[in-house]
Amino acid sequence: MRNAEIKRKTKETDITLALDLEGGARQIDTGIGFFDHMLNSFAVHSGFGLTLTCRGDLAVDGHHTVEDCGIALGQALRQCLGDKAGIARFGQAFVPMDEALGFCALDISGRPYLVFDAPMPQPMCGGYDTCLTVEFMRALSVNAGLTLHLKCEYGDNAHHITEALFKALARALKQAVAQTGGGVLSAKGVL
Repeated sequence: MRNAEIKRKTKETDITLALDLEGGARQIDTGIGFFDHMLNSFAVHSGFGLTLTCRGDLAVDGHHTVEDCGIALGQALRQCLGDKAGIARFGQAFVPMDEALGFCALDISGRPYLVFDAPMPQPMCGGYDTCLTVEFMRALSVNAGLTLHLKCEYGDNAHHITEALFKALARALKQAVAQTGGGVLSAKGVL
């Protein structure tokens, strides 16, 4: 099927998300401009169609919005992949962004695990708290069932570091969800 729609409503956020691994419309509005920019970059570099609207409690801060968008995107990715038969499963990418170099390696294993090594030199990018990048990646990993490793090899600018990581994630996922035509890529027979 390779597409999914998620509606998630809590006391903190109200999210509508549609994901299509084969491409399609891209329209993102979370109320946090820099986060919208990162999600749009993710969609462009993965080749996925992504529409996402989130109304969150931004009067508090951006934490619930960013984390809950990660939850919803992870749930959608899990739905798109079903039993994970016929996909490449693994992906990795290095992405340079000016002085920063981001790396992502991932396994659509069904075993969520996040390793995140990306110190942020500045605390904010516009209205986005840079400490929220790890929260988004953790929520995505847990809800999609990804073993996810993200690292900034070097960089001085939090905007560039964050963008390199989102683009590296996108390119690694594009590889991992590629259709191979085979069965489940596991010696156990299931993921």
